[in-house]
This record gives sequence, C-alpha cells and structure tokens, in this order.
Amino acid sequence: MEILASFWRTGGRGRSSGRTGNHLATGDRGGRVVLFERIDTKDHGGNRMDLERMDCSINRHPEFRYKTEFQSHEPEFDYLKSLEIEEKINKIRWCQTANGALFLLSTNDKTIKFWKVQEKKVKKVCDLNGDLSGAIGNGPVVCSSTSTSSKPCMENGGCNGNPFSYSSNNTSLPAGGIPSLRLPVGNSNETSLAAKCRRIYAHAHDYHINSISNNSDGETFISADDLRINLWNLEISNQSFNIVDVKPANMEDLTEVITSAEFHPTQCNMLAYSSSRGSIRLIDMRQSALCDTHSKLFEEQEVPGTRSFFTEIIASISDIKFAKDGRYILSRDYMTLKLWDVNMDSGPVATFQVHEYLRPKLCDLYENDSIFDKFECCLSGDGIRVATGSYSNMFRVFGCSGGSTEATTLEASKSPMRRQVQTPSRPSKSLGTLPRVLRRGGADASGVDANGSSFDFTTKLLHLAWHPTENSLACAASNSLYMYYA
Repeated sequence: MEILASFWRTGGRGRSSGRTGNHLATGDRGGRVVLFERIDTKDHGGNRMDLERMDCSINRHPEFRYKTEFQSHEPEFDYLKSLEIEEKINKIRWCQTANGALFLLSTNDKTIKFWKVQEKKVKKVCDLNGDLSGAIGNGPVVCSSTSTSSKPCMENGGCNGNPFSYSSNNTSLPAGGIPSLRLPVGNSNETSLAAKCRRIYAHAHDYHINSISNNSDGETFISADDLRINLWNLEISNQSFNIVDVKPANMEDLTEVITSAEFHPTQCNMLAYSSSRGSIRLIDMRQSALCDTHSKLFEEQEVPGTRSFFTEIIASISDIKFAKDGRYILSRDYMTLKLWDVNMDSGPVATFQVHEYLRPKLCDLYENDSIFDKFECCLSGDGIRVATGSYSNMFRVFGCSGGSTEATTLEASKSPMRRQVQTPSRPSKSLGTLPRVLRRGGADASGVDANGSSFDFTTKLLHLAWHPTENSLACAASNSLYMYYA
C-alpha cells in the first residue's frame, strides 16, 4: 500500500505544546492513518532542546515506534455525479493538542475529517466479597489481575473460596449477616488508544481537494481544490466561507488552476497559493471577504526564445511551503526548487536544479504521464536547508544559507547511497542579499542515479517532511517510510 503523506506534529503556539516533532502521521491509498511516537526522548525526560540546555548528550539517533492506526476514509460513491470517490489520503495536518489528546485533519478527494486520538483507561471491576453466582441477570465482570484480594475472582464477579459457608445457589444472607461489605472496586491500570472522528467537513468542493492548511490562530483552516479555496472553523462543519474563486464564467476561458495553498505560519490573516502557470499569490484576508485580488504576485519572467510545448507544464507549481518565520516561501515545480523572499516579488532569491538532465526526455515523460507528477518540498526548521524528491526513490537536499554549496542526493532505501556534488564556491552572502537568480545544479546530465543505473520513473519519492527543530527527515517511498538523521 503506497504511503501518501507524512508530517511531523507541530503542535500549537504555546511553549508546552510547541513544535515538538514527537509524533509522525502517515496516510495511504487504503484510507488508513498510521501514527508513530518518538521514544528516545522519554528515556531522558525531555526533548532534545531541553536536554542540550542541561548539557545532557544524546549519543543515538531518534527512535520512533508504532503508536496506533485507524481507518480515516472509506470508498464512497457520488450518486448525483455518478462518480467514485477513492478512500486514499491526500493530506494530513496536525492541530493543536489539548488535555493530552492529539488532533489532526485528514482529507481524501472530497471530504475532510477532524480526528481526536487519546489514551483511555480501561476499567476492570474486582474485589467482590459476596458470592453472587446465583444472582439472576448478572453480566460477565472482568477482574483485574492487580486485585488486592487474595482470592481469585470469578467471571461473574464472585470469588473462589467463599468466605461464608453457604451454598452458591442460596442467595440469602448467612446467619449473623455479613460482618463487612466490600464494595466493587474499579481498577484502571491499563490504557488503550482510541481515535474518534469529531467533525466531518463535506460537500464544499466540486473538484479534488489538493491542500489543507491550519491557521496560526488554532481555530480555522483552509481547504483548496482546483478552482476554490474555502475557509473553515474547526468547530463548525456545516458551513464554510469561499475566500478565493478563480472559476471563470465560461470554462473555456480558464487559463490556470490552484495547485497548492498554505497559511502564513504566524500571521493569521495571510495565506499564499500557487497556480499551474508557475505563479504564487500572497493574499490578505483583511482586504475583502472574497480575496480575488492578491497583495503580492511572485513569478519568474520567461526567458525569451526558450518557450516550447512543455514550458507551461513544467512551470506548474506542485507544492509551496513557508519558512518557519514566514519570511521565505519555497516552491517546487517539475524541474526546480525556488526560494522566494516575501519582501521581493521581482523573482526568486535562489533556484535549485533538481533533475535538469531530464529536459531532453520531456517527450518521453509526457507520453508516460510522469511529467504531471506532483513532488512536495520542505524546509528545515532553521531554514538552512531545503529538500525535495525525485525518481528512483531519490531525494535532493540543498543548502540555502549564504555561501553554501551543499547539494546532496540520497536514496530512500535500507542502505542509502549518498552522492555529494560540489559546485564552485561563491563569496559569503546573507540570504536576503542573494542575487535574483542563483542557479545551483548538483547533478550531471548523464541521467543516472547514484548507483550508476538509469532512472526508474515508476519509483518516485513524492512526499517528505522535515522535523521542526532537528535535522531529521521523513520520506515516503512506495509502501515504506524512511527516517534520516544528520
């Protein structure tokens, strides 16, 4: 079963529920959501940042274990449109924690669900000193193995070894009565994880949902399809507000569609969305209720004489991510990663070539539909590195700090092959003063992977996520999830 999404828990705005990264969620084509929990920090009694402050060294890699899983979506059928709705998970987003419970949003093509995952104590009743085996209507009572009574409990709540000499078929009290009546005791030493669907947000999108994003206010989120972006309140499932609508009056006039949408990490009124024409629009919800006009437009001007049949196809942006501080936006199109400064809309501050060697093969990629693959991108928590996936289960990591020449290719497998490609060094510059177009390759034109073999376009690494505070990377390749730590 192919894994479709993997995201670190980022928690809320408070210090206690901040960007811990101690939980990881994955979704697959079968509609399942599987949760993993970090266990190496528990042994030391705190997260990595707290331990570093206490000079407590950690000499091992992060360790995650399976926590729980649940069926998020089931296959459905839209009878009005005669359309089958697959159960596959498109996106997962963590929400703020509360009272020790985990909350997350998951969506397939049409329906968004709000889930609560919490540990519940399992109560077991024991310590009965009366023989009620002859009582009518008693159901089975499960007794805890940690009972304080020395006599073993029976299924119906009674105890073997009757302290009173009377027949089990006689429900009358013994002569002289019972000296002391011990009431049943409920023990809750065991716990079990339970996932409960709290809200279902449905019937708001005519087209397939491609993005969901939480707002920094902890109360709202957005969902986007090809033509519209809706704003939801987490507590209200039967009503949403349409804030972006690019659908023309005549569908023949349609020139672009929405491909991704993301809330600003700190400013609850700002969000960005990308289009199939390679542009990113930054909008301010304070300007109007319907945000058809953008406050800033980010797009790279086309180089004269380079236009071809594939120009618009490979320019389509498949994913955008804000940096942790909201100053930069990372975008991924088919061929490149681009880093944008929100204060400079004239062009990207850096461009990273992901697989430029595929440009001569665009015809073949178009025929087998690989040119329409949607690769995700991510930034490290400190903003020093960016990463994205490629073919043959490879992913690329680039350094984006001033003066960095890092360009690393890694394979998502049990025995990864690492290829470090050096590019000519540049004078050290701060990120804000990088030239308008800084292109970094990091791959030759041979069209081979790190093992020297041809690229396999059937194996692709589309989904990956960076830990919010550490150099840990989660990559989903085919039906496996790989964790990398540096």
